[in-house]
Amino acid sequence: MKCPYCGHEESKVVDSRSTEDDMSIRRRRECLKCTKRYTTYEKVEDIPVLIIKKDSSREYFDKSKIINGLLKACQKRPVSRMQIETIADNIEKQLSNQMLTEVKSDYIGEMIMENLKSIDDVAYVRFASVYRQFKDINTFMEEIKNLMINK
Repeated sequence: MKCPYCGHEESKVVDSRSTEDDMSIRRRRECLKCTKRYTTYEKVEDIPVLIIKKDSSREYFDKSKIINGLLKACQKRPVSRMQIETIADNIEKQLSNQMLTEVKSDYIGEMIMENLKSIDDVAYVRFASVYRQFKDINTFMEEIKNLMINK
């Protein structure tokens, strides 16, 4: 880290502490040449995840889109906002932990459905109907039968 005053590359850390949000570390440094002090911040580097959509276009991962889809599927169902946000957070963490830079939207859709299945059957079928683009009542019935068999 170069000193902002003299450009010298060596410094010593005088003080370190977490920021209020615990997302970065604030460090007070002292230049070993000019002895002036300055502050640096250290944080984890976020690697943006690109979502490969069905039409092969790509866009940045957006957790709010998952939350909005879940809110629609869970409308008038006994599913709390906290449960919805937990699902979205878990999916975001899974993607981050897998260190993937690109993910197919199908993969995320399956992750959402797997989470919904354990929370609310009706919300699961609602989400599946949009996600899998059910064409008729028979497709609905097949999904419901599969859900009942696996319970």
